[in-house]
Amino acid sequence: MEPVNHYIQEGILYKPVIPNIQDWPINLFFRNKKRIVKDVTSEAIAQLHSQAQQEGIVIQDYIARTMYLERIRMTEDPWKVDPKDEPKFWGSIKQGLVKNEQLEGDVEAFTKTNEKMLERIVNRYASEISSNFKPSSYHFAKRFLPFMFSTLLNASAGKTFMSIINHRLQLQEKVHLLGEIEAMRNLASKGTIILVPTHTSNMDSILIAWGIHALGLPAFIYGAGLNLYNHKIVSYFLTRLGAYKLDRRKRNPIYRATLDAYSTVAIQEGVHGLFYPGGTRSRSGVLEDRIKLGLLQTAIEAQRRNFMYPPSHKRGKIFIIPLVISYHFVLEAASLIKQHLKRTGQEQYYIINDEFGNTRKFLEFVWNTFSASSEIALSFGRAMDIFGNFVGEDGQSFDSQGREIDIADYFKSGGVITDDKQRDKEYTRLLGEKIVERYRIENIVFSSHLVAFVAFELITRKFPDLDLYSLLRIQEEEKILPLEEFELSMERVVAQLFKLADAGKVKLANHMINDVNTIIEHGVKNLGLYHAKRPLTFKDEHHVVSENITLLYYYHNRLIDYNLGPFV
Repeated sequence: MEPVNHYIQEGILYKPVIPNIQDWPINLFFRNKKRIVKDVTSEAIAQLHSQAQQEGIVIQDYIARTMYLERIRMTEDPWKVDPKDEPKFWGSIKQGLVKNEQLEGDVEAFTKTNEKMLERIVNRYASEISSNFKPSSYHFAKRFLPFMFSTLLNASAGKTFMSIINHRLQLQEKVHLLGEIEAMRNLASKGTIILVPTHTSNMDSILIAWGIHALGLPAFIYGAGLNLYNHKIVSYFLTRLGAYKLDRRKRNPIYRATLDAYSTVAIQEGVHGLFYPGGTRSRSGVLEDRIKLGLLQTAIEAQRRNFMYPPSHKRGKIFIIPLVISYHFVLEAASLIKQHLKRTGQEQYYIINDEFGNTRKFLEFVWNTFSASSEIALSFGRAMDIFGNFVGEDGQSFDSQGREIDIADYFKSGGVITDDKQRDKEYTRLLGEKIVERYRIENIVFSSHLVAFVAFELITRKFPDLDLYSLLRIQEEEKILPLEEFELSMERVVAQLFKLADAGKVKLANHMINDVNTIIEHGVKNLGLYHAKRPLTFKDEHHVVSENITLLYYYHNRLIDYNLGPFV
């Protein structure tokens, strides 16, 4: 049987799409940081005025609500990375609101004072969100990360000290880059790429950054949670490599508008970027099926504006590229699935044993992933325009019938490009659905995903009267499966997966071309490699058993969207 997928040649060196780092879009963007902050401030204020008009409220309502929520955040959820002058700043905003109440009879003075307060808040948020890009820091990072990863991989493979130093085991032997790589490289010079990855682990951003560099692409801008800036080493690099700050504690309307404005301005400036449409790591292990549309909508808004006011940088068309990341195991799996079960089961679920109670430091987390991991895949999907149409090598869009189309027409009303928020909101929803669809197609099925799915389905069928939460509390002897039964089920599911792969509905890892017994051995060996209690292991030569059925459930969920249950 022929391999289903072909990984890119290991050790291949891609030439940079843009050789001079000084010419990279991200570097040009941050050279004009003062102007960018000013543009973001203006854009956010315009958005807020438009929203206020639609909602029938005045700007003071936004200011009062934001001030109220920020004072609660400072009291109930302070972080050491928070600016020291926050209490003073928001105290002055409160005083301004109180004084402004006396001016309500003077409409002009009342409005002017509100505008000044709004500008102060937005400018503060814009300055906080924005970061920097330092070519010198990037050069250091691109040398350091491959060295560190290769050293860890050589160490995990049991190499001698000298072979570790010589890095005989290359990074791409473990971290595979798949997909239409040349097409993506080509599009990077013809338009602005927005990468939309699945989100499974805290390792995702590090791996994506390495993958982007390995493919010869210029650095991408992306949002990093403000909590990461609590770590001095991490903060040092994030503030110099273009990551903009995301503070998920701030759910007020002014912060949200400023964040959207920052994304819109960056895309208009032609900066390649990435954001996680799922918003956060998948707690259940399921590929994202619901995604947040806010930042996606900024891409559609930027595209509309680029048609109305063609940019000078010649990268006015925006391309959406889904990315699916596959691991044999996820270090945070235990805590993630417990969060999911507590959220969905509430009183029906309780934690029996927490094997990951201690917080790991960032470097220990990296070490554990690369010293224990056996395989990781980054699957870059087919490029689309912002309406979900596939694009050709020169960036031209094609409809579902393969006909070339001009997507500027999507924005037109009466032959003229118009600003229609409701229309663009619907476009965003449809784009989100297309991304979710592509995640399932670009997903790389690993042997570990498969054995977890089949084992959990078989255990479930042994107890048809139990709900999920009762099933997760059964005794170990009830989680034993005859190997012969397991093998027969695996054969049927593998056959179905190959049919799905042939139909272009999923992708399979190269190790999936082996016979079923080899796939089982490979999957069981790699599944939960790091976990103290294995989700699935061989009890003896005739049985497999789950030592941790909660984790088995988590890894099983990776394949629940492919209707494989009837074949088990």
